[in-house]
Amino acid sequence: MEKVTILKLDCPDRVGLLSRITGFIAGLGGNLLEVHQFSDLLSNWFFARLEIDTASLPIGLPAVGLAEKFRPLADELKANWSVRNGAEPRRMVILVSKLDHCLIDLLWRWRAGEIAAELPAVISNHPDLRLMVQREDVAFFHVPFDRGKQEAFGRIRSILLDVGADVVVLARFMQILPPELCEEFEGRIINIHHSFLPAFIGANPYRRAYERGVKLIGATCHYATAELDDGPIIEQEVMRVEHYHAPSDLLRLGRDCERLALARGVRYHLADRVLLHGRRTIVFRD
Repeated sequence: MEKVTILKLDCPDRVGLLSRITGFIAGLGGNLLEVHQFSDLLSNWFFARLEIDTASLPIGLPAVGLAEKFRPLADELKANWSVRNGAEPRRMVILVSKLDHCLIDLLWRWRAGEIAAELPAVISNHPDLRLMVQREDVAFFHVPFDRGKQEAFGRIRSILLDVGADVVVLARFMQILPPELCEEFEGRIINIHHSFLPAFIGANPYRRAYERGVKLIGATCHYATAELDDGPIIEQEVMRVEHYHAPSDLLRLGRDCERLALARGVRYHLADRVLLHGRRTIVFRD
């Protein structure tokens, strides 16, 4: 993502939109490296994501300068839009409880460079994963809930603000977020759920799936909202279940689904590949 300026937008659909936008970039001398667009015929709404070679733009223009020049056209199109320097990584904070499989996967991908973000902190309501996190030279904050959820979430919010969190990832964090935190970080809290929503909610989902004789299991990566497990879906992953699979096999397969769906969803969000439109998402995959 180095030396790339990312423009994404959505607006009411009309003839010639892509031509207007790409023509604007060409008029500045900008070289387009990647272009994705989609017109939703049901809602008559247009979505686009463009990657621009930063070096091809006039010196000093990206990304604030590009935004100022694009603003008149965006106003004309009545667009929701953003411009971002792709070389500036987002600051990601992970929340986790005791289950470690999603955290381990995210830490590995972050260390390998697959997830392009800064990781200033991991927060947990249990101390169990402290050494794992600190081995990666990442700050670990233990926030117990024994004095009540209000105090605990107040502390979590303070940490998020102190470290400048741009995105919050719930890597099997087994606490329900308060509505006010969901609203403050709207569109920036990413959760992983252990099923296709809204199936098999509650405790011991893989046992219940086994008892139902399911043929597919999966996981859902979505944005967290005040309505539990009802946020816009970013990514889903499935695996086939055979008749000889025991509940422990479903647990193993399900955790694979969770790791993959969460990693992809986080990567898409960090790369500005997700456009929110009401309860839906438009995802321009890489």
